[in-house]
Amino acid sequence: MISAIANKIFQRAIEDYHRHDNIDHPIENPYNSQSLEHLLYLKCWIDTMQWHMEDVVRNPDITPQEGLNWKRRIDKQNQVRTDTVEYIDSYYLQQFQNVQAKEHARINTESPAWAIDRLSILALKIYHMDQETKRTDVDQAHITSCQFKLDILLEQRKDLSESIDELLTDIASGDKYMKVYKQMKMYNDPSLNPILYGKQNLHES
Repeated sequence: MISAIANKIFQRAIEDYHRHDNIDHPIENPYNSQSLEHLLYLKCWIDTMQWHMEDVVRNPDITPQEGLNWKRRIDKQNQVRTDTVEYIDSYYLQQFQNVQAKEHARINTESPAWAIDRLSILALKIYHMDQETKRTDVDQAHITSCQFKLDILLEQRKDLSESIDELLTDIASGDKYMKVYKQMKMYNDPSLNPILYGKQNLHES
């Protein structure tokens, strides 16, 4: 099942990142560039980088200019994340292109790739919550609270994994069908963001 493969790859990507624990360390994707596994590893690496960017931008000691620079970098990273999710959906669209949907077939509320996106984020939550349970500089109340949260996250991953596997099985059998909408990110598009196209029009006038 894809969830077991994805969870294993996500864990590897997170552990690989934390060997260096450096946002700017280049990715060394161990999977064939034409494979789904390559996209899954890339997806989780991107998420892990963005997780730590979000940590940095919340540091109260950074200057406003540094905060702005990080915010812009996060925006760019989020676009890369979205693009990668859409590449994963493209893989599944191609895989299921010859499946004939049954007359009663239903559409899902989210595509397989966006469900996998949530699984990747969940892997990061589990990793970091687990780290919290191993701290030696906090009291037992903190450890107990984090362990409780970790147990919930692990249960959530089990449920989400099963749901993803069931969704893909249903699509393969024709009981559900894929319908993918490209994410209309307006804030990065100079033709759609009024601040950006207003500035462009000002320069042209």
